[in-house]
Amino acid sequence: MKQILFAGVIGLFLTLVGTPLLIKLLARKGYGQYIRDDGPREHASKRGTPTMGGIAFIFATVAAYFLAKVITSYLDPDTEAGPTFSGLLVLGLMVGMGLVGFLDDYIKIVKRRSLGLRAKAKMAGQLIVGIGFAVLSLQFADNRGNTPASTKLSFITDFGWSIGPVLFVIWALFMILAMSNGVNLTDGLDGLATGASVLVFGAYTFIGVWQFQESCANALTLTNPGACYEVRDPLDLAVVASALMGACLGFLWWNTSPAKIFMGDTGSLALGGVLAGLAICSRTELLMAILGGLFVLITMSVVIQVGSFRLTGKRVFRMAPLQHHFELKGWSEVLVVVRFWIIQGICVIVGLGLFYAGWAADK
Repeated sequence: MKQILFAGVIGLFLTLVGTPLLIKLLARKGYGQYIRDDGPREHASKRGTPTMGGIAFIFATVAAYFLAKVITSYLDPDTEAGPTFSGLLVLGLMVGMGLVGFLDDYIKIVKRRSLGLRAKAKMAGQLIVGIGFAVLSLQFADNRGNTPASTKLSFITDFGWSIGPVLFVIWALFMILAMSNGVNLTDGLDGLATGASVLVFGAYTFIGVWQFQESCANALTLTNPGACYEVRDPLDLAVVASALMGACLGFLWWNTSPAKIFMGDTGSLALGGVLAGLAICSRTELLMAILGGLFVLITMSVVIQVGSFRLTGKRVFRMAPLQHHFELKGWSEVLVVVRFWIIQGICVIVGLGLFYAGWAADK
């Protein structure tokens, strides 16, 4: 449990202190954000704001995770504080997706355009990282036979029959791509995606702790063994989630309106990837659609807008993604962000409520 606290505090400290240093470095090199001409007029003032800020919380999360391990090992040499395969795979997915986003951001900056990597190249990078994660997550079984991921679908636990490794890889890729694009689309206003992500990572910190306390590995000490969770490394997933929560919270200090730095695709692809990774490894895949409800809502607004225009030639929203629709209706940027954070908070409360209700129903 100490690791969870240390990881969160260290992640928070590193981004609070490190992000302004990154801002100065990026500004010195002229790595500023390109703003679309067809977006809300108020966004024109953001042109040139340093981007690729995702580097800050990616580095802080990885550092916080390992430093928490080192510190707890030093304070309590008898504890088993080493990294787990589940934690390393989720972190690897975050770093890999962040690297794809970094290449995209870098090309945008160098060529001074709104499009970075070509669509095929960007998709290829995401597929390589996603397939690598999906394949490796079915390896490294523990002494109970549990691998980081399961070939069964899951809501609050695994259910149904195994879909097999091939279909699992396809399913995992879908989740990774969907969440990455969802966070990417949400990252259109200062602090919106960062604040929403903090709430989801807080939920996964709780889920990891709860799954550890009610793990089937502790069945002999549980009051109701039938309500236990077969998750390989739940407590370490909570450490990862806590590190992410702290790192994103510290980054939000500099990313909130008026933003001093943007996360860019470097950050949004990394956050989407790690959210999918946490859902897959904690066996809460379908629950993620509720916990990350804001990302789903914003993604669906784009799907509806594009589908409506192609079928009828008419637009449902003044502009997609959804946050820009409300900006064009006259809402201030801060008003949109705060209200969308409230929506995301409600989604997290509902998701955690369903998670607990599923456990209580089996009890």
